This record gives sequence, structure tokens and C-alpha cells, in this order.
Amino acid sequence: MNALSIRQLTKTYDNSVHALRGIDLDVASGDFFALLGPNGAGKSTAIGIICSLLNPTSGEVTVFDHKLATEREVVKSMIGLVPQEFNFNVFETVLNVVTNVAGYNGIGWSEANKRAEYILKRLDLWEKKDTPGRQLSGGMKRRLMIARALIHQPKLLILDEPTAGVDIEIRRSMWEYLTEINEQDGTTIILTTHYLEEAEALCRNVAIIDGGEIIENGRVAELLSRATMETYVLDMLSKPTSTSSQLGPFALRYRDDDTIEVDVPQGHTLNELLSSLSEAGVRVSSMRNKSNRLEQLFLQLVDRDSKDSLGGSASNAS
Repeated sequence: MNALSIRQLTKTYDNSVHALRGIDLDVASGDFFALLGPNGAGKSTAIGIICSLLNPTSGEVTVFDHKLATEREVVKSMIGLVPQEFNFNVFETVLNVVTNVAGYNGIGWSEANKRAEYILKRLDLWEKKDTPGRQLSGGMKRRLMIARALIHQPKLLILDEPTAGVDIEIRRSMWEYLTEINEQDGTTIILTTHYLEEAEALCRNVAIIDGGEIIENGRVAELLSRATMETYVLDMLSKPTSTSSQLGPFALRYRDDDTIEVDVPQGHTLNELLSSLSEAGVRVSSMRNKSNRLEQLFLQLVDRDSKDSLGGSASNAS
């Protein structure tokens, strides 16, 4: 059974913007799935339709074999949503924000408090249970949004930019918790994020949407194998003996007198790079990725798709 199936989903807004152009998408039950795309690509529109916040222009959405068009309330009960924007009552306490949502879903007071205690402790919010939402930090508000989305134990959890503005320590603790509920509870998770290292670290499958169309869809590992280039930033203790911008197959660019960027093409290893640098008289004090592999591939795909669209438009116009 798929957790989510979308068929020929379209959305055209009143201003004639075509946000979705007949997308098809399947997310398997138990998957940790990334939905990626640039701003305005259609991610939020797709999520809004799945969660009944928007009506589609046409197409079909099915969640665990229940059709959204005919079983809306059943579908809504199966989904937990963490939206981009904070949308809880900031004057309510943390505990009330969570338990009130439990009540909306028909969960009794005793059970709601039991679940809330477990979730808030797991997200390091229990000590803030009596604190009004407006007094929380940005990171705590994000975690409260996740707690609220999980209180009714949804089978499908949708996270729209859940760690935006959250410091790295809290982000990592949230990753651990999300991985735990995915692996131990079997909760299917769909994640949108601008931190593409999150998608690479957490997700097994990914779809990339651009211009309202799915341009790539597959396993993260398979997509990463297609990345043609990785770029590293090197801090140097000594500079190359040559001023050439090319070192064998590796392209070099100076950031400043002591830092260079090096492109490593697909098929070449870091050992080859380090050997070439050593032969050129370069001693390296540290090395790090400029961006993760999924980010570089994402930029390549979106750039290619944009150029294809421009080319198609030009062809049609002529």
C-alpha cells in the first residue's frame, strides 16, 4: 500500500498561475521521502491540496487507499502537518496547544495528556509545558509545531521546512526524533527543506519539482550517483608552485591567498586530488565540502530544466 498516491494533479489559481501541471507521485508506506524544489516550484501548493487546505483544479489524491475527494475526513485524520509558518495560539500554554488538537481529533483528556507528556519530553519541551507559546524561542516553537502534528498519531507526517531558523544542535535532535518515529513507529514522513543535507541524510527517496512539474523522482542514492562534480574548499599551509587554474582533471579557484576551491569530477577520488596537490607543492590544513552532493545535483537539474523551458518557449514563439 502507498501512503500517498497523486494522479494528474493540477492547480491553476484565479490569477491564471499554473502552480501544478498534472503531477504524478507515489510515496510508499513507511518511507522517509523528500519533496524538493526552488521557491514557487509548487511544493506548498501540493502539500496544501493533500492536507485539504486547497482544492485542486483537477486530479486525484489518495492516502492509504482513501480518496481525498470522497473521504476527506478520513484522510485528514491520517495526516499530521507541520507548516512553514507558526499558526498556533501564542497565548496558550505549550501543553494546551498540543492537547487541544488532541481534543479536535476525538482523543480523551487522560489519553491526550499522556501522549502530550511523552511527545513534549522527547522534544525537550516538557519543562516549558506551562509557558505561553509567545515566550518560546524560534526553535522551541518549531518543536511545538511537530508535537502538535503528532498528538493524534498520524500515519503520514508532512513537514514543510520544519527546521528553518533552528540552530544546528536542535536540528540534529529533531532529525534523531524524526528518524525514530519513522523507523520504530512506521510513520511515513514527507519532508520539504532548503537544507539539502537533511534530505541526503534522512530520506530514502526524493522527488524534485520545478515549474509545477516533477522533473526527477527516485532513490536518493541513485540520484547522487549521477552527480557529475563535487566541490571542496581547502585551507592551505603552502600554495601551488604553479599559477595554473587546472591541476590535471581538477579545476582550482582562489577564494583568498590561503583558500582555494577545487572541483572533483565524477570518477576521480579524493586520494587522486590529494596526490595531485602534494605533487604541486600544496600542503592542506583542512578540507570541507562547499555544498553536499544532493544540493549540487539539485542545482544542476533545476538549471537544466529552466534552460529547457526557456528553449522551448523560444522555439514555440518562433
